[in-house]
Amino acid sequence: MEGFLGLTLPSFIGQLINFLILLGLLTFFGYKPIRKMLDERSNRIKQSMEHAEATKREYEQAQVEVEKQIRKARDEGQSIIGQAAQAGESVKEEARKEARKEAQAIAKRTRAELERERDKIIDELRKEFVDTAILAAERVISETLDKGKHRRLIEKTLEESATLSRN
Repeated sequence: MEGFLGLTLPSFIGQLINFLILLGLLTFFGYKPIRKMLDERSNRIKQSMEHAEATKREYEQAQVEVEKQIRKARDEGQSIIGQAAQAGESVKEEARKEARKEAQAIAKRTRAELERERDKIIDELRKEFVDTAILAAERVISETLDKGKHRRLIEKTLEESATLSRN
């Protein structure tokens, strides 16, 4: 019984059994290990992708954090610069105040010294004037007068005239 395409039933059944045995062997020894290897590889790739995504997220978070810290440092730097400028201005202002005080003190001391010198010169001039007036009075009268009495009299007159001239 020659059948379809030159196959007979017993040879067809034998070939079918051989095919099923080969299919079973390939499934057991080939397909399952290959499938297991492909699944493991797929899992490793998936884990690597997840790890890469996690690393990327961490990098982005770190980048954001770095930018925040840079902004914070920049703001702190600006704040420090502002504080330094204020401190510089306050130091300059303090130096100006100190210089004004010192200039006023020098001017005050100079005025006081000038007044003392003026008073000293006026006193010396009065003494010379008194001595000259006494000498002139002695010559006019041609006799020796009591110098102490005349001196007091002239000084009193000069003080009265100085008081009148100041008012």
